Amino acid sequence: MKEIRSAILAGDTPKEAFTSLRVPETYRGVVVRKEDVNIFSGLASRDKDPRRSLHLDEVATPEIGPGEALVAVMASSINYNTVWTSVFEPLPTFGFLERYGRLSPLSKRHDLPYHVVGSDLAGVVLRTGPGVHAWSPGDEVVAHCLSVELERPEGHNDTILDPEQRIWGFETNFGGLAELALVKANQLMPKPAHLSWEEAAASGLVNSTAYRQLVSRNGADMKQGDIVLIWGASGGLGSYATQLAVRGGAIPVCVVSSSEKAEIAHRMGAELVIDRTSEGYRFWTDEHTQNPKEWQRFGKKIRQLTGGEDPDIVFEHPGQETFGASVYVARRGGTIVTCASTSGFVHSYDNRYLWMNLKKIVGSHFANYREAWEANRLITKGLVHPTVSRVYPLDETGQAVYEVHRNLHQGKVAVLCLAPQEGLGVRDNAIRTRHLEAINRFRET
Repeated sequence: MKEIRSAILAGDTPKEAFTSLRVPETYRGVVVRKEDVNIFSGLASRDKDPRRSLHLDEVATPEIGPGEALVAVMASSINYNTVWTSVFEPLPTFGFLERYGRLSPLSKRHDLPYHVVGSDLAGVVLRTGPGVHAWSPGDEVVAHCLSVELERPEGHNDTILDPEQRIWGFETNFGGLAELALVKANQLMPKPAHLSWEEAAASGLVNSTAYRQLVSRNGADMKQGDIVLIWGASGGLGSYATQLAVRGGAIPVCVVSSSEKAEIAHRMGAELVIDRTSEGYRFWTDEHTQNPKEWQRFGKKIRQLTGGEDPDIVFEHPGQETFGASVYVARRGGTIVTCASTSGFVHSYDNRYLWMNLKKIVGSHFANYREAWEANRLITKGLVHPTVSRVYPLDETGQAVYEVHRNLHQGKVAVLCLAPQEGLGVRDNAIRTRHLEAINRFRET
């Protein structure tokens, strides 16, 4: 592994030299263990501590199959699916791995008593399997997290609809919070040359998800002038949704939870911001009862900011806590597009506001390869920027996940894997210099 790291850090190692590097039989990866699935029994979700369940273990390097690539991971990042994995909610991920293992002799590799987690990476291709022609050892890459088999017709119009669609590192093994990772070759994309390893690793999942959810015709099909209500606008997903809205000529209304997060939204170019904490919104009077008067007060605040207009699009991901309000405040004929449920999976809302006002609820799950590629292209061209706020070493991944679980972070939390320090891997300093302030805006908080 030291030889691999040294070859990458040199920055000028010929690509053909990577083919001769020895791939180790084992590597370090952040795992949850099957034997631990009951350690949080009886605890409320908030009280489950990822630092207890995530371990940095030495694991066996998997066999490379057809259409796959083995990548040396320089950096990764934390997504909410790793939070779910670490607290074994809504189900332990070992059920996903067992089902995948039954699909084929090759997928059986994934069914193990440990799960190497992580759905982002930036790194260098070390090996490719049979049938891979677009990528070769030495290529600097990032990976999106859509894993598909494409052996059925349903996925050939929109690959996310493949019946065997999975999220890599969540529903498959050998994820990115590790020194090595196994991906399908059609997950790979070029690493943005002006970014460091940790910056490049931060955007894959959230930027692609936000792109499909807002910009793609498979999502909300956002257009210039649309008013877009964005929950958690300074968080992982929301920070990219805000940038996409600003860049796309829409009018974001950013909902945040502190004055510091409001300032970040303004730095991204958003003019209209609601600090839900200072406004004191309480959408639920108790755990079973929502408060429509608070929906009305929230809608009034939005109209005060927009000059009397309701949102054309509501960018939903908190779920249970906010969904009733989201349906209420969307304009007549508007769209509520949802991709997650970080506050709870069971949503309830007053259907009168949906059906009588011809609103639409659109489900959006990650992105297909083309959407992920287009989202990465925006990063590469310096039109959208990574939102890294903190960086941890691999052996402190549990703490990084804990902070995301408790919402103690802003933007994205990155993790150094093989990279020994921050700031490495930049290949184009001219582009970086032009955008350095935007690249660092989340670090200045």
